[in-house]
Amino acid sequence: MKRIIGYFVLALALLLTAENMSAQTPQWRDMHKVKRGETIYSIARDYGITVDDLVKANPEMATPDYVLKKGEFVCIPFPSGIPADTTTTSKPSPKPTDVTKPETNPGQRAASNVDIRNREVRVGVMLPLHKINGDGQRMLEYYRGVLMACDSLRQNGISVDIHAWNVAENTDIRTFLKEDAEKLDLIIGPLYSKMMKPLSDFVRKHQIKVLIPFSINTPELDTNPYLYQVYQTPGEFCEQSAEHFMKRFGTEHVVIIDCNDSTSRKGMFTSKIRKRLDANNSDYKITNLKSSDQRFFESFTETGRNIVVLNTEKQHEFGAAISKLNSMLLDHPNLDISLFGYTEWMLYAKKNLESFYKFDVHIPTAFYYDEASPRTKRIEQKYRWNFHADMMNTLPHFAITGFDHAYYFIKGMSMYGTHFNGSPGMVGYPAIQTPLVFEQLGDGGHQNRQLMIVHYTKDHHVEIIRY
Repeated sequence: MKRIIGYFVLALALLLTAENMSAQTPQWRDMHKVKRGETIYSIARDYGITVDDLVKANPEMATPDYVLKKGEFVCIPFPSGIPADTTTTSKPSPKPTDVTKPETNPGQRAASNVDIRNREVRVGVMLPLHKINGDGQRMLEYYRGVLMACDSLRQNGISVDIHAWNVAENTDIRTFLKEDAEKLDLIIGPLYSKMMKPLSDFVRKHQIKVLIPFSINTPELDTNPYLYQVYQTPGEFCEQSAEHFMKRFGTEHVVIIDCNDSTSRKGMFTSKIRKRLDANNSDYKITNLKSSDQRFFESFTETGRNIVVLNTEKQHEFGAAISKLNSMLLDHPNLDISLFGYTEWMLYAKKNLESFYKFDVHIPTAFYYDEASPRTKRIEQKYRWNFHADMMNTLPHFAITGFDHAYYFIKGMSMYGTHFNGSPGMVGYPAIQTPLVFEQLGDGGHQNRQLMIVHYTKDHHVEIIRY
């Protein structure tokens, strides 16, 4: 059985002989009997040690063929470094409502939502949780964020019973659905499109919500109301970005720069805004990075704002366009220029921050990582304390993504039970990085429609415009 309860797939066979116990220096600080719902993360935190300390003391924890079970014993080592969480070393007293009530029909979800609100929220994570490749490593970090959210929720009186399965790309998800998964309230996953059909059928039968954390092909979203997809498809995101572009800049003078990138994935966006501009009889020009300086300048207006759009997201072409615009401004300093870019540009923001401010860059995105935010700094610090490592240098940061997703959804389900649907205003959780605002697609599933414009203003501020 490939099942994880808590942090990794884990089962611990504890063998302590009299020879161990009689050693002059004790090898272990304590022995811990596993209680229902405990995880490696929560045990490490409660004893003031790191997860790595605990796994090293119990090497079976890293073996994907074991599972942590209630009643078994875990070796608690002496701390070797930074404690798992310096803010608390004891478990908070459970609220009277944190008690599991038996269901009258275990195989079927009750129609009432009272069952969830009066007990712990049962969560299953079905993602590739391994270190074999990039998918597994990213999802392990995402899962760590989920665990941190569960811990924060518990400190606020919300109890979570979390289970996880290492659902790698070459596995059959139906295998994991046989392992008491019908008792779950929420499933987070999967990562691969081929797993959606059997999972969709399963959750429809047992009335379990599914949070699909990343952009995968999910035709079942159109018909299954239990599915919630966080990221839109590229086509849907492009459509929404073009719509908001027109609302904000449709009356401005638009300049589209052809960057001669035959591999660009952004032709769909420039095509959409051109059709909309044509339909509105709006003023726009098309120029080319290779145009002469005079021809290039002739595409701009000196009597209003110029909204510049490139037809590529690539960094090299972005740099070339900035160079061309800077050169033009030397001869025409009064030109008013703003750039409308792409989510990928946030990867270049740190290196090109002054250019972003100078050219009033607007970036449509579903997430925003603000490294200067106190909340971001706190969660990064807690991640280091808990896992003795830094988050991967990616955008978005997967641990923060996992935290946002889990906190929002579990809190919502604890508040509204089965009636929670992710609509605006239901939870009131201000996301650290990835806002969620779900909209139901007809009678089918729900899709996150949150879109932000990250605006780097000319007075050196970052403004977040939410739609």
